[in-house]
Amino acid sequence: MTGSYTQSDTVDATPAGQHMNRRLFICAVSGALIAAARRECRASAPVARPLRILILGGTQFLGVHMTQLALARGHTVTLFNRGRTHPELFPQIEKLQGDRDGKLDALKGRSWDAAVDDSGFVPRHVRLSAELLGPAIRQYLYVSSVSAYASFTHPNDERSALGTLSDESIEKVDGSTYGPLKALCEKAARTALPGRVTVVRPGYIVGPNDPTDRFTYWPARAARGGEILVPGAPTDPIQFIDVRDVARFNIDALERGVLGTFNVVTPPGRYTMGDLMTACIASASELVRPSPAPIAAWVPADYLAMHDSAFPEDIPIWAPATGESAAFAKISANRALRAGLRITPIQQTVRDTLIWHLSRPRSEQARLKAGLSGMREQELLSAWHKSTAAKRLVHT
Repeated sequence: MTGSYTQSDTVDATPAGQHMNRRLFICAVSGALIAAARRECRASAPVARPLRILILGGTQFLGVHMTQLALARGHTVTLFNRGRTHPELFPQIEKLQGDRDGKLDALKGRSWDAAVDDSGFVPRHVRLSAELLGPAIRQYLYVSSVSAYASFTHPNDERSALGTLSDESIEKVDGSTYGPLKALCEKAARTALPGRVTVVRPGYIVGPNDPTDRFTYWPARAARGGEILVPGAPTDPIQFIDVRDVARFNIDALERGVLGTFNVVTPPGRYTMGDLMTACIASASELVRPSPAPIAAWVPADYLAMHDSAFPEDIPIWAPATGESAAFAKISANRALRAGLRITPIQQTVRDTLIWHLSRPRSEQARLKAGLSGMREQELLSAWHKSTAAKRLVHT
């Protein structure tokens, strides 16, 4: 299981064969932008003591949201990256070019109040940057992941055991090493800067500009209309975190000098898969009005496990509440909530995500990086409706 593993021209986003109420869509977008601007003004009031913040990364997803928020609050931001991802962003701020793999000369001889590391996946890279920055900063915030935990058979909190590797020299990042490598990255940061590290462990990071499409799949799928294959039951719990909530928590932590380790996720039990589908269908019905109207078709997990060889990996956000993932949606958020974590309502996250998705080029809308393909979804739904299991479910 992975929690966070890892700008376009506006086009006519109407799916083929569907009706778009253009006036309604424009009004919805305008309303969303106004509401977002008001929220941003409340969250971005200039602080009493502006900080000098170095962000290792800063031009993709979480990094973009953190940079925007820090600038809105009056902080001075410097970005350090390879200059390959969205180099056109933030032309007004200082950008230092280099590479986490030892090419850190641009950082030498400089000082900042704090550094944010949201691009460290290999312990050696984190150690190199943390050791170099040790004399130059007061606080180092490392963005880890709930995937760092060793197991999800029982609920985790910040004291739970972390994943390990038999060979800690491994640097290949994949589904089996991602979590343990994140745990080793945390250790590298703390070793280099004892008593000056904030570790943030997000769950699935979701919202506008998500490059993974994991959460985006659901509102995008609702916008196509018709029956939506949804696993399990409406009461199945899910956990995630809006990217803007992570960004806000991180910048708040820097402003207040908050240290320690925090699971940054929606509280367990706050949201279910039914809540997600209700929000997706409502947003799609308001913004797109697809025909036929979207409707959730709930298919039992045991049926999908028998008939879909890629299950559950091809169903994003949701995880079976049994076996190795039994408590994946039960991670404690108490410590982060006490430290000031605020949660964006799921309806707002879904709506803003769909608005962003509908602004993407048609090619990106048509080829999502996560979720079932339309053809595979229809195959599974057709087989389910024809099955004796489905008929028994209908008549009970």
